[in-house]
Amino acid sequence: MNVVAIVTVAHHASDGESALTPVHGEALLTHTVRGLLDVPEISSVLVVAPQRCASSFSEAVRGLGSTVVSGSLRQAFAAVEPGLSRDSVVLLHDALRAFIPAHTVRDVISAVRDGAPIAVPVLPMADTVKVTDAASLIVGTEDRSRLRTLQTPIGYTLAAFRSAEPWDVAGAATVPGHPDAMRVTSGFELSLAEAIAAAPKNEETL
Repeated sequence: MNVVAIVTVAHHASDGESALTPVHGEALLTHTVRGLLDVPEISSVLVVAPQRCASSFSEAVRGLGSTVVSGSLRQAFAAVEPGLSRDSVVLLHDALRAFIPAHTVRDVISAVRDGAPIAVPVLPMADTVKVTDAASLIVGTEDRSRLRTLQTPIGYTLAAFRSAEPWDVAGAATVPGHPDAMRVTSGFELSLAEAIAAAPKNEETL
């Protein structure tokens, strides 16, 4: 059973440049791709590069053994789809989540292999969530016991990935996420990323 990981920065226009932010002497994207390639279950990693960042992305992952494709997510998937089988697992991963622990990635893969069409790591919502009206007045409180924050990678069966919209997780099975899997977008998160990257490595952290 092949497991292919597709790394992309599709959420915001600025994510391409953010993925090139230096962390512990290397681009954030470099940490992301190296970590995924270190997971034995993953057979290949494909990086989807915004056209304006294609050369920089290629440089960031040079020598790691991944493939960079410039264009849309679907165009990139078309490049690897012929080599996949019906029982393949497709992982869709946010390039800015560079430090997700390996065991979380494996949990996502295992959930799909065990029969879930889609699987995603999540964390419980820690903050109280209020509902406001059109005038920005608080009108209620959400029950946070049922709320979760979504992380990546999202795991799909080949059939589910073909039919789903990108990032669609409706009906997904959930596995426990991890605080280290935050999106690195702010100065505070960058400081955390520097600390994670500088820490002694073990088998639990990508």
